[in-house]
Amino acid sequence: MRKFYTLAALLAFSCSIPVALAAEGSVAISSPQEGATFSPKTDIELVYDIALGDKGDHTHLYIDDKEILTLRNLKGSHALGTLPAGNHDICIKVVNKAHTPIGPQKCVSVTVG
Repeated sequence: MRKFYTLAALLAFSCSIPVALAAEGSVAISSPQEGATFSPKTDIELVYDIALGDKGDHTHLYIDDKEILTLRNLKGSHALGTLPAGNHDICIKVVNKAHTPIGPQKCVSVTVG
């Protein structure tokens, strides 16, 4: 009987972790990396992986606090093209149906120069 309780406890614990992450949502940016430097002629490629969570509906892409577009795919890449010289923050934010950011987000800072 003891083995059954141990196995049941292990299954309950291992199953609760993905549910908790799914409920909260997450955003990962694998490229560009934080602190990357690009020449003004370099096309920048955004590579991302998103879990919307229970309250998320879709995501918005921001560059320097300006909404650029809606990302419909939860995993993939998007060509940002070239950016003007200077420091830039590239952010992905999970939003609800009212387009309001609800928490999960990721930003990376890059320099073009």
